[in-house]
Amino acid sequence: MDSVKGIYGAKPTPLMVYEMLESRFGFQGWWPGRNNFEILVGAMLTQQTSWKNVDKALLNLRKGGLLSLNALADADLHELELMIRPSGYYRQKAARLKAVCSYIRYKHSTLRRFLNLDVQTLRAELLSLNGIGNETSDSIILYAADKPVFVIDAYTKRMAARLFGIWENLEYDVLQDYFQSALAKDVGLYKDFHAQIVELGKRYCRTKPLCGDCPLFKICKYRKSTWHPY
Repeated sequence: MDSVKGIYGAKPTPLMVYEMLESRFGFQGWWPGRNNFEILVGAMLTQQTSWKNVDKALLNLRKGGLLSLNALADADLHELELMIRPSGYYRQKAARLKAVCSYIRYKHSTLRRFLNLDVQTLRAELLSLNGIGNETSDSIILYAADKPVFVIDAYTKRMAARLFGIWENLEYDVLQDYFQSALAKDVGLYKDFHAQIVELGKRYCRTKPLCGDCPLFKICKYRKSTWHPY
């Protein structure tokens, strides 16, 4: 990784980045979901779609009385498909949701017992389930289980590539370790930092970036490069 000089000649650190983002955007208080189970379901449904569509699917499930571990494990698959249709890939997601809920009930009886596992065991079990990858598993661990793992998503990869000069296709665990080794193991910090990065990605650090008013403009390696208009 190349060294990057920031404001006042200092090398930008993840904590510096967080403080600059929080100063601009304010505390985010994010992830949507009324309880731990809704967060788990939402983390699975949000794959390859927007949260706006997930919210519609969650509303359907809530109205249909299916937002519980037992209800989803016992749900009629066709009925479940119809309810989560707004989230896209609904047949695939319905089968995976039902299977995950059935697994948790069979092996752990309750969601609480499942989420109370230590981080390594919980992550290993989540990753063993069909349809749950690194980002989804870590979102569940951080937001539903309240355990300190830093979530790496597409926004984080893009920001790190542009800001720090990190290869955007770096392996998930390597980039995660970069952030975790630089930050205190604080669940609240990890949650809000992830939310801040999402906000940055939506507003400024897009595929075609809007650098001019970006809160990280002064410390960004990308905007200083010779091939960037800024």
